[in-house]
Amino acid sequence: MRAPENNPGGTIDLNGRRLSRMGYGMGSLGRASDSSDERQESVGLLHRALELGVQMFDTAHFYGAGHSNALLAEAFADRRDDVFLATKVGARVVTGGKVPMAAAQKPRELRESVEANLESLRTDYLDLVYMRRMDFKPGLVVGEDQLVPLEDQLAELISLREEGKIRGIGLSHVRPEQVESALPAGILAVQNIYNLLDRHDEPLLQLTRAHGAAWIPYFPLGGGGEFFGLPRVTEDEGVVDVARELGATPQQVGLAWLLARSSNTMVISGTSSVEHLEENLAAGALALSPEMLERLEG
Repeated sequence: MRAPENNPGGTIDLNGRRLSRMGYGMGSLGRASDSSDERQESVGLLHRALELGVQMFDTAHFYGAGHSNALLAEAFADRRDDVFLATKVGARVVTGGKVPMAAAQKPRELRESVEANLESLRTDYLDLVYMRRMDFKPGLVVGEDQLVPLEDQLAELISLREEGKIRGIGLSHVRPEQVESALPAGILAVQNIYNLLDRHDEPLLQLTRAHGAAWIPYFPLGGGGEFFGLPRVTEDEGVVDVARELGATPQQVGLAWLLARSSNTMVISGTSSVEHLEENLAAGALALSPEMLERLEG
């Protein structure tokens, strides 16, 4: 992988590669229109992200019923070694319902999902695959027919890793005891909800740091729509005050806090606007003083 000229937020070593600590989440683009003009704009945004130093692109085959992966393939199929593609298994696409996905937790379904990601991303391998569990809220909780032991799921992912189809295994939406039990499988990263206003998974952050795994939270600024309904970091009075003092935006302060919290943290924020992309990445250079950090965390 070619080293970028820029490293937004500094760098982190992940599976033998040095990556910028600020990545890009594909959720926003997955909801974008597939018109020719918007598709061209979306691909241009992805190219701009790479130019600015972003290497990790976080996606899922069920984002936009495959739209996110199609955009990534169009943008980077001929530059595969320049990007680090992280995706998720454990869910399948559902169209026309209130929620655009349903559980697909069985080992056979995990393999099918990996194959679908490989095909839609037009690649021979996936850099990181998260096992997205559905054991507790917020989010979908599996029914009895989808209750699968984590060790069975990991066994399938290990087989896929041995086959060269995936290079790293991650966990998403998990509890600390699940991560502890999975460590012998070689867990590269963990992705749970975590931000300035929701720090209930602080022990899990410390666990990943102790074992050399990356901490890559989703909903880094809260939100998540009606289904999750998380408090928005950008609306917090303390965040707004610090942003005003720094001449920054509340969004930049929220992302900068995550980067300052722990050196094993990566940030994956998403947007469909080049302007907002550049604003987000500028958070990597924002310095929060110890006094500001104390105020924010208080």
